[in-house]
Amino acid sequence: MGNVDVVIPVYKPDKKLQMVISRLMGQTIVPSNIFLIHTRSSEDDWHTEQLLQEVQTEYPVVQVVSIAQEEFDHGGTRDMAMHLCKSQYVLMMTQDAMPKNGKLIENLRNAQGEKISVVFARQEPAKDCRIIERYTRTFNYPAESHSAMEKAAQTNNGIKSIFCSDVCAMYDRIAYEEVGGFPGKVIFNEDEIFAAKSLKAGYDIRYEAQAVVIHSHNYSGVQYFKRYFDLGVSQADFSYIFNEYHAEDEGIRLVKQTFRYLMKRKSYFDIPVLFYHSGMKWIGMKLGKMYRKLPDKIIMKCTSNKAYWKR
Repeated sequence: MGNVDVVIPVYKPDKKLQMVISRLMGQTIVPSNIFLIHTRSSEDDWHTEQLLQEVQTEYPVVQVVSIAQEEFDHGGTRDMAMHLCKSQYVLMMTQDAMPKNGKLIENLRNAQGEKISVVFARQEPAKDCRIIERYTRTFNYPAESHSAMEKAAQTNNGIKSIFCSDVCAMYDRIAYEEVGGFPGKVIFNEDEIFAAKSLKAGYDIRYEAQAVVIHSHNYSGVQYFKRYFDLGVSQADFSYIFNEYHAEDEGIRLVKQTFRYLMKRKSYFDIPVLFYHSGMKWIGMKLGKMYRKLPDKIIMKCTSNKAYWKR
């Protein structure tokens, strides 16, 4: 049941990364290798180098691969890391995804099967998570497991058919190669692009609710705007994929259900925040989809990933 490597892109790491690795090493299935793909930052100092060195010293399975900031790509960097791995199964994670218990890898591994290319984990909110984001986590990561093919049938090819998250997702490396892997250049959404390619190739994607990481953000409206601008850019660049999966119905359903949830909880002061954040997401997505018509100066103000546009 072993034979699992882990890949974690790392940028300006802190002590939380050490906790993540500690929990990974305490799993019922211990990783064979953990590859930290460290994107160097001008803000890195001796503390960063010391932290990475301490992790390698404490855990010999950890290997650090450093790249320049302008080299990082959501798809290309993960693809590079995938080719460093030797195990059949590769767990992609982010540095802020905290395993909830010792059975994360085991539960993901048990959910793998014939013609399944990737299994992704449930994300539960952190203690400091605000109410709207807390509900969004429940909406996107329910208590019941399912497959992408099931979702495609239920939603008539809605965007949830290809929903997948590299915050915590285990890939079958053989299937990964057969499907064609991540795109070499993509600003965002490499996981959903791979999921769509998997379905086209006859593979399924599975969501495993028993595999859990603690992961959430308290984004501002501006942060949502920039994040969704980048989402729009990726959907424009890969329109031949995303045009097959309608997304707006799902977004409207989320807003409506969140509104009802806030009303039920009598969290009336959070309702304007819901509409503000939803509006910023919508505007960001629309602008991102039409980025080819925008001046470079506007793009650089809208994006959350300036390095992407400098390559």
